[in-house]
Amino acid sequence: MKSIQLAAALVATLIAGSVFAQTNTPNVDKRQEVQQKRVAKGIESGTLTAKEATNLEKRETKIEADKQAAKADGVVTGAERAKLEKEENRASRKIRIKKHNASATTN
Repeated sequence: MKSIQLAAALVATLIAGSVFAQTNTPNVDKRQEVQQKRVAKGIESGTLTAKEATNLEKRETKIEADKQAAKADGVVTGAERAKLEKEENRASRKIRIKKHNASATTN
């Protein structure tokens, strides 16, 4: 009887672990953190205007919403991960462009 309970507990642990792994998005999470810091540094240094920072934050909010939508069914597919990565790439480019344009330094 104990072996059946042990086996059932092991199966439950494996299932729970695999579900967590399927909805885990460590790369997206890390990039979101890094990009938030980049925007914050841009605001602090004056290389981003308030309007630019607001637009960049809206982009990050959309990515977060898309990430939560991808996780909603319990599985983040490869296609969903690719979409999130593409969105992160675009956001990263926009941060770089906005931080290096002349609008913040001329205002």
